[in-house]
Amino acid sequence: MPPAPDALAALRHSFVRSFAVGRFAAIAGWQMINVAVGWMLYERTGDAWALGLVGAVELAPVLLLMIVAGNAADRYPRRNVGIFAHSLLTLVATGLALVSAANGPLWVIYSLLALVGTARAFASPSVNTILPQLLAPAEFANANAWLSSTFQLAAITGPAIGGLVIALTGGATGAFALAAVGQLVFVAALSTMPVRRPPPATARRSASDVFAGFHFVRDHPLFLAAITLDLFGVLFGGAVALLPIYAKDILAVGPTGLGWLRAAPGVGALTMALITTRLQPWQRPGRILLWVVAGFGLATIGFGLSRSFALSMVCLFLTGVFDNVSVVIRLTLEQTITPDHLRGRVSAINYVFVGFSNEFGAFESGATAALFGPTLSVVGGGLATLLVVVMAQTVWPQLARIGPLHTLAPDKTLSP
Repeated sequence: MPPAPDALAALRHSFVRSFAVGRFAAIAGWQMINVAVGWMLYERTGDAWALGLVGAVELAPVLLLMIVAGNAADRYPRRNVGIFAHSLLTLVATGLALVSAANGPLWVIYSLLALVGTARAFASPSVNTILPQLLAPAEFANANAWLSSTFQLAAITGPAIGGLVIALTGGATGAFALAAVGQLVFVAALSTMPVRRPPPATARRSASDVFAGFHFVRDHPLFLAAITLDLFGVLFGGAVALLPIYAKDILAVGPTGLGWLRAAPGVGALTMALITTRLQPWQRPGRILLWVVAGFGLATIGFGLSRSFALSMVCLFLTGVFDNVSVVIRLTLEQTITPDHLRGRVSAINYVFVGFSNEFGAFESGATAALFGPTLSVVGGGLATLLVVVMAQTVWPQLARIGPLHTLAPDKTLSP
C-alpha cells in the first residue's frame, strides 16, 4: 500500500503561505464586488438585462487583451504583472465605492466594470503561473489543491460578508470599500514573492511567437477537450448571474440571503477541495471530469426548479462540489503539460475560455431570463450542460482514458 501523500507539502514553503493568504483576500474582495454590483444594479433597474450586461462588459477587454496579457506574463516577471493587475483592481473597487456613495450613473459603473475585465485579463496568466516556476511538479499539484481550498473559502466568506454589509448599511458602498482592501492585501503579498525573470530568449520574442499559446492548445487535443468541456458546461449551466433575481423575487431572502446563495457553491467546493488534498491521484481524471460536469448540470436544474431556500442552498452546494473537481483537473493538466516558457500565453488562453464561459454565460443567462423568465433560463442551461457532456464524449472519446495527471510531463518539443 503506498504511503499517504504529504497534505502540507506545498505549505511548508513560506512564499506559498503568503501567496495563499493574499490570494484569499483578493478573491474574497472580488466576490464582494460581484454581490454588491448585482444587488445594486437589480435594485436600481429591476431588469435581468442589466445583470447580463455585466458579463458582456467584463468579457470584452479579456478577449481584446488576451494575447497581450499572455505575452506580458511570459516576457516580464510574473510577480510584477500581477502587482500591476491587482493595483488596478484596488483602484476600480475604490471607484465603485465612490460611485455607489454618490448614486452615480450606470454608464460609470459599467465603465469601471470594463476596467475590472482589463485587470483580470492581466492577473490570470501572471498570478496563476507564478508557483509552477517555484515548485516541483508534485508540490505544485498539492499547492493547486490548497489554493483551490483558499479560493473556495474566499468564495464563501466574500459573498456572505458582502451581503451582510449591504443589509446592515443599506447600500453597496461598504462592500466595495472592503473589496479594495482585499486587493491591496494581495498586492502586498505579491511584493514579497521571489522574482524569477524570463530567460533572454523569452524576453526577445518575435511578434509571431505571441501566438505560440494557440498552437500549443491546438496541438494538444486532450487539453483542448478539457477546457472546451468546462467552457460550455459553465456557459450554459451557470445560474450565478441570476441570483439577485432569485434572492429578491423568487425566494424572498434579501441581500443577506443573496450573500449565502452566492457563498453556497464555495462551501461545496471547499469541502471537496479539502477532501482532495487527502486523496491519492485520480487514475482516470478524464472520466471523472465528464461525470462531474454532468453532475453540475443536474444540480443546476435542481436549483432552477427549487422554491425552497434550503433546497436551493443544497443544489448550489453541489454545483460547487462538482465544479471544484473540474477546476483542479483542468488547471493541473494545463500546468503539468505546458513548458514554463509558454505558461503565461497558454494560461491566458485558458482564462479566455473560463472568462468566456463565466462572463458570456452571465450575459446569456440575463438575456434568456429577460425573454423567458429566470426558471426556464436556469433549467434550460442545465439541460444544455448535459448535452455538452454527451457531445464531448463523442468528439473526444480518448478524454475518458487520460491517466494520472502527475505522471504527465511538460512538452519538451517546443523550445523557448
